[in-house]
Amino acid sequence: MNSLAAILVAITFVFCTAQPASAEDATDSWVDRISFKGDLRLRYEGIDEDGEASRNRSRYRARLAMSADVHPDVTVVMEIASGADDPVSRNVTFDGGFTTKDIGFDLAYVEWAAADGLKIYGGKMGNPMYKAGGAPLIWDSDLNPEGVAAKYSKGIFFGTLAGFSVEERSASDDSLLYAVQVGGKFNVGENAKLTAGVGYFGYTNTIGNEPFFNGRSKGNSVDLNGNYLHDYKNTELFGQLDTRVRNWPLSIYAQWVWNNEVSEEDTGYAVGAKIGSANSKGQKEISWTYQDIEADAVIGTFNDSDFGGGGTDSSGHILKGKYAVSKAIFLGATFLINEIDRFQGTEHDYNRFKLDVEIKFD
Repeated sequence: MNSLAAILVAITFVFCTAQPASAEDATDSWVDRISFKGDLRLRYEGIDEDGEASRNRSRYRARLAMSADVHPDVTVVMEIASGADDPVSRNVTFDGGFTTKDIGFDLAYVEWAAADGLKIYGGKMGNPMYKAGGAPLIWDSDLNPEGVAAKYSKGIFFGTLAGFSVEERSASDDSLLYAVQVGGKFNVGENAKLTAGVGYFGYTNTIGNEPFFNGRSKGNSVDLNGNYLHDYKNTELFGQLDTRVRNWPLSIYAQWVWNNEVSEEDTGYAVGAKIGSANSKGQKEISWTYQDIEADAVIGTFNDSDFGGGGTDSSGHILKGKYAVSKAIFLGATFLINEIDRFQGTEHDYNRFKLDVEIKFD
């Protein structure tokens, strides 16, 4: 039994032996303790890459989640989603002659409010790591890791400690991911708050093993057999300033990451800004992010699946706009203007346009 499995067993034991709910809690209707939410996104997408034929396609993403309060301090969350076999995308293309499309478990975790300000998670969970501006420099927004995590937040301080199981192998040692992140939230003016911090995360047993998920290197350096050539032990710095310009919320953010296991192609950074917030009818938001991700800065399998076609060894802009038609219906557009294959191949342009209609319910 590896260390992550042992931790999961220990958490399960704590849940099972926890103080039972009161009589009042026991008489609550299950309807009061279970809630549902979901969303459906329809997308048109155009891809223009130098040296390749232009591609146009229609896609969808569908998700349905259930949350159940099984104890005053314990919640179980399960979510099914379209696109069953890709860790960084829930999109499904309309093709295949009207065939039935795949679905799978996107989330399956338990959340335990263990103490004041402390929550512990176990299972397949939403990414617990803070992402400045939501920039996908290290993690794609659809990535939901599997393992255990603890998050603490009190006063100005917040921190996350996590251990994830990435790849289980019978012929060699498993690949695990250990991560820690600490930071603070500081008032820097009457209408401004700064969130800043540092993180460290490291993968075990990468050298000589096949790249995670379908064997594609996604920009990372590999040997003649197509296996990872380097280890990935990363340090990150991040910051986000939230303020207002008249009635418009404004965020300015930056993130930097360094892989200390390689001597070249070892860094990445993102900077950007977002103005507005499209949450209610008539509201709108616009954002811009610039990213530069060297080939071995991070594991290419897990960062943005759209930027540069997915993976590392790329740089460029992400422009986004969103408009709330109502509280439940949203229109969005994204334009990616990128340069790819700067180190691993011949540098060339990669442009991608996405037009979305999204419907949410809860």
